[in-house]
Amino acid sequence: MKKLIVASVALAALIAAPAFAGDDMAGMNMSTSATKALSTSALTDAEVKKVDASTGMVTLKHGALENIGMAPMTMAYKAKDAAMVKQIHEGDKVKVRVENVNGTLTIVKVVKQS
Repeated sequence: MKKLIVASVALAALIAAPAFAGDDMAGMNMSTSATKALSTSALTDAEVKKVDASTGMVTLKHGALENIGMAPMTMAYKAKDAAMVKQIHEGDKVKVRVENVNGTLTIVKVVKQS
């Protein structure tokens, strides 16, 4: 009887082994907060074409905005805040992050280039 139990356990282990062998991590979500931070913090090269302080709108000629699926173009965007509008001027070369904030394409980060 002991031999039968041992044989049954060994057989069960052999049958189960392929399920655990090889790619143990298959099907697991391997995204981390660091990966998400990288994808959400990517900046795009742009040139400031116009700044309208009264409306908080900034017209940018920019490269592809991959995070929102937008091709390179020239377009006006809402600035996140008035301080952002004050720090940039027509002709400035910048790096920007544009996101869809409550249905409005908004510049959430801008860094002037030297």
